[in-house]
Amino acid sequence: MRRVGDWLAGLALLILALAANPAAAAPLEAYGRLPLVEDAELSPNGEMIAFALTREDARIILIRKVATGEVVATLNAGNQKIRDLQWASEDYLLITASQTARIMDMAGPSREYFLTTVLDLKSGKQRNLMERAAPAMNVVIGPLYVRRIDGDIYVIAEGVHFADNNQGRDSLFRIRLRDGKTWVHREGHRDTDDWVVGMDGEPIAETEYEDVKGVWTLRIRKGKSLDVVTTDTLQFSRPSLAGLGRDGASALLILNHGSDGGTVDAREYPKDGSPTRDFVLPDYDELIHDPVTGALIGSVALVGDELKYSFLDPKTAAVWSAVTKAYPGQKVRLVSWSDSRRKLVAQVENPEYGPSFVLIDLDQKRSDEIGNLYPDLKREDVSEVRPVRYAAADGLEITGYLTLPRGKADRKLPLIVLPHGGPASRDEPGFDWWSQALASRGYAVFQPNFRGSDGFGDDFLAAGYGEWGRKMQTDLSDGVRYLTAQGLVDPARVCIVGASYGGYAALAGATLDTGVYRCAASVSGVSDLPRFLNARYRDANHRETDGLRYWSRFLGVEGRKDPDLNAISPVRLVDKVTIPILLVHGKDDTVVRYDQSQVMYDALKKAGKPVELVTLRDEDHWMSRAPTRLQMLETVVAFLEKHNPVD
Repeated sequence: MRRVGDWLAGLALLILALAANPAAAAPLEAYGRLPLVEDAELSPNGEMIAFALTREDARIILIRKVATGEVVATLNAGNQKIRDLQWASEDYLLITASQTARIMDMAGPSREYFLTTVLDLKSGKQRNLMERAAPAMNVVIGPLYVRRIDGDIYVIAEGVHFADNNQGRDSLFRIRLRDGKTWVHREGHRDTDDWVVGMDGEPIAETEYEDVKGVWTLRIRKGKSLDVVTTDTLQFSRPSLAGLGRDGASALLILNHGSDGGTVDAREYPKDGSPTRDFVLPDYDELIHDPVTGALIGSVALVGDELKYSFLDPKTAAVWSAVTKAYPGQKVRLVSWSDSRRKLVAQVENPEYGPSFVLIDLDQKRSDEIGNLYPDLKREDVSEVRPVRYAAADGLEITGYLTLPRGKADRKLPLIVLPHGGPASRDEPGFDWWSQALASRGYAVFQPNFRGSDGFGDDFLAAGYGEWGRKMQTDLSDGVRYLTAQGLVDPARVCIVGASYGGYAALAGATLDTGVYRCAASVSGVSDLPRFLNARYRDANHRETDGLRYWSRFLGVEGRKDPDLNAISPVRLVDKVTIPILLVHGKDDTVVRYDQSQVMYDALKKAGKPVELVTLRDEDHWMSRAPTRLQMLETVVAFLEKHNPVD
């Protein structure tokens, strides 16, 4: 990263303050660009705010004073992929970015690595957080724990330390920010995979997981050592450390998720060795900890279509309730807050205008918009999103969302089925840039949360086990039939588009559940399941790990060599293809490798089937680059307009 002049700061402020004046019809660029504001973090005292801004393929880190708007610092991050901003104090900002790389002299393909830069606001200088952590990789692999010890600010960072036999281990490093001095704070064991660090900077809990045998071990601090308190063999789900407990001093262990249809069982391990405390929490997507004490104070989860916050303290719950009541009918998500919790940044999603960041001052009882994420969109460019419920062929209730094009009657519409990735993920209500872009071109867009989706309870998730290419697929076409029966869509004008697992579902729609779609577009999708599992086997240094067990359970097979994989691999079924197929894939994809699209393209071409392959240069699995994200969107829309025209 490098400093830039005042003109860039002025430009960034202008971007924040003013929305562009778009033409009558929003171009695809208005949807396909990266969000203008990717993150906004308040300093501990609430007097400064740091932004991660994007324009085209450039990221800018902007820091300004809340009261006056004065720019404190501006950094040009170039095309680095900014993943997180975190204040260590008013003097230091931690900026974490990722890059796709292959480490020289190490086995395995390219991976996504995370690097943290420390910006010293007093001196204006910056340095890599881990630059003095040798012998170690110059990357971070977990959360950054900021701790004040004896008047100094330290960061306790998880990284990879190379021990005596040059074996990399997950270890804790202690970095003093004022001079960058670095120590190995805690050497991990061979299979260490997580930690909890107390407010005094000392680790109070550590877990290990030997993923081939499935042996899980929990260590808790007793005196000066971390002693084993429990060991178990767990082939699949296992307990997880989740930061500090309700007192800000104990280690919090989540024993399970969704065990009672909406709750989780939690356990606190006090660091003084006193008895553990068990309690129940609402099932959550994210836990919330106090910014000063680290104590657990609440959680947030998407329950049905509602974003629900649960706070342990009634006063905090009442404050948050007052915040949300100021935005009726809108989804409000907490992004960051000051140490006092009297100033906060929230993302507010207006169903008519899309999402924005806002700064809320509870003492002044006022809020100010920081910036709309998609400022080139007008009210008439945002389409209505309706919830949908229907029964699959076997009676299982499926939910989803239907985005309807503006200015068209809700009858006999051309439809795009857009299944999510994961597959253990879910679509949410509200603004989705991809769905909105397709709807702006006259299509209804259907996003079903098929069986196996996360966020609907353990039973619904488990209903997807063994159903890849089977009921997970027919859940989609059952939704098409439901929408057809309602008169909303024209069954002769339906295409399927998706990314990651959704890309697999698009290819399965052309090979396994035929006769429903007139075209299919797969973005970074899996086509060859044996190849996919074998790649993960190689990534795990030729070990049969828990990751492979997870995929085998979802796929309903007995491992990567199971011949039944061929029956649900689209690349083995190209003779069944009767519709045009588009393949789009990022060359730097480290989750679903580029060769998944290449082998599908080769097989389709050999079979004489209509297919296009578009390569996204320097793009990862998450569409993190502005030019290639827009390239993907324009390519998909052109394909749909050719093979499934609106009129």
